Amino acid sequence: MKKIAITMGEPGGIGPEVIVRALSFAEIRNHCALVVIGNAEVMQDAVRLTGLPFKVKSISSLSESKPASGIIEVLEVKSPSSFKKNAPSKNAGKAVVSYIKKTVELALRKEVSAIVTAPISKESLKMAGFKWPGHTELLAELTGTKDFAMMFVSEKLKVILATIHTPLKNVPKLIKESLVLKTITLAERGMRMLGMDAPRIAVAGLNPHAGEAGILGDEEIKGIIPAIKRAREMGFNVSGPFPPDVVFHKAYNGDFDIVVCMYHDQGLIPFKMLAFDTGVNMTVGLPIIRTSPDHGTAFDIAWQNKANPSSMIEAIKLAATIAG
Repeated sequence: MKKIAITMGEPGGIGPEVIVRALSFAEIRNHCALVVIGNAEVMQDAVRLTGLPFKVKSISSLSESKPASGIIEVLEVKSPSSFKKNAPSKNAGKAVVSYIKKTVELALRKEVSAIVTAPISKESLKMAGFKWPGHTELLAELTGTKDFAMMFVSEKLKVILATIHTPLKNVPKLIKESLVLKTITLAERGMRMLGMDAPRIAVAGLNPHAGEAGILGDEEIKGIIPAIKRAREMGFNVSGPFPPDVVFHKAYNGDFDIVVCMYHDQGLIPFKMLAFDTGVNMTVGLPIIRTSPDHGTAFDIAWQNKANPSSMIEAIKLAATIAG
């Protein structure tokens, strides 16, 4: 079976709990060998919280790994071990970065076939003195990746983002032909990773009515339309720009396989409306396979035995499918 590494994520969030719950499903444990990268003591707390019949085994290297029923293996990473529950903290920020760095090393050395990342807190990263706005940018830096994008996968809708963690006021000036073309190219690559040849790619406009021929904004004319024309010349099956208020309905009904979105919430609002509990985030462009749940740390329900593991389950399944 393919070995997949799961980063424990924010110790004070729901990551440890959803990992434990996900590993209790036979469809997960029967199709891939899993190892958690993080803190064994925190994972043991999560096991006690859920009441599931697991034992946590701490290992210091993958050479010690011997997957077995009822065992959660945790590769211990040296990091701060005192954490706040239900809240971000400086120690958590330092710890999650150490987990991620170790996991990326394993993936780049081909010691694991894919990685799945549990949620982290941007506030914890900031408190620890890090400037990465999130997982995606950190993973890109660690792997030396220049061209990358966040792609979100569900049964009924798939979206990819041209801009990611940037204030909305900055988006219009970022919508250039080169960026949109890069995102279209990554959309094609991401869909091929999912086993689909010649995917039908739709491109959303930035402005209402996709700019209405320049009346409501000229970003479509200056950046988006030229990128679509260039992508067609390159052989991509791409259409648009479509008004943002209709393109997701078309994709949901099967007219398109993926939608290229101009900014974070443009894509994530319809996606999470349809697949809040089952959607998966995958980073396209990296030299490694990376998926994650599409939710955050959920401090408001963390460590209360309330977390839903569905998105983590789907993230593990997708990582195993791509790796296989």
